[in-house]
Amino acid sequence: MDATMLHIQPGAAEPIYRQIMEQVRRLVAGGQLQAGQELPSVREVASVHAINPMTVSKAYSQLEGEGVLERRRGKGMAVAARAAGKGSAGHRWELIGPGLQVVARQARELELPADEVLDRLRRLMKSEPGE
Repeated sequence: MDATMLHIQPGAAEPIYRQIMEQVRRLVAGGQLQAGQELPSVREVASVHAINPMTVSKAYSQLEGEGVLERRRGKGMAVAARAAGKGSAGHRWELIGPGLQVVARQARELELPADEVLDRLRRLMKSEPGE
């Protein structure tokens, strides 16, 4: 995994360490990170995203506590073998569910037509990140 795979939004309401945790969970559940695959070092992530290394360390430590990551002596963090089973369709829907609820609520509050919201979502899913 490359540190640039993470998309950190410093101005977002969600704390940065949680952004990192959620993205790593999704990358593991989606199969983009495989069991045994090494993650970039704390220093690398902090440097690439201009954030405090303690923030990255906190995210990695909590993911280790959840069993998503494992510490490898002298090599840093890697995706835990037992995390590989978290890629089921049901688990992936659990991860995206809260975000979909937020979008649905906001669309209702803004009185946006569901078909237009779905059309925009389809276009966003087909586009490259950051477009």
